[in-house]
Amino acid sequence: MDSLVITGSEFRESLQGEGVSSQRNSRSSNIGSGGVDKSGDFSTTLKDAILDVNRLQQESDFQMQKLATGQTQNVHETMIKAEKADIALRLMIQVRNKLIDAYQEIMKMQV
Repeated sequence: MDSLVITGSEFRESLQGEGVSSQRNSRSSNIGSGGVDKSGDFSTTLKDAILDVNRLQQESDFQMQKLATGQTQNVHETMIKAEKADIALRLMIQVRNKLIDAYQEIMKMQV
């Protein structure tokens, strides 16, 4: 059951490990022991992560357009941005799947 639990700080760390820089990282100092974010709730953390993934996707698309129109010749940077966006999106999908699994487990519980 522990595999279904991910804290906001773990999620941010995994996104940052993939090159996602959150503009909201000033809140990370508000995370106390046990991974509890004292300045916001889980929905805020999730919204921030979704916005970061969306930003990466948009940057990747913009870089691809620049490459396609000949405004840049840097194929390496374009591919790196595309891969970062892809990895962040796959991570977000996995988190969504874990959330759905956790919700289904909770709904199976008898009260």
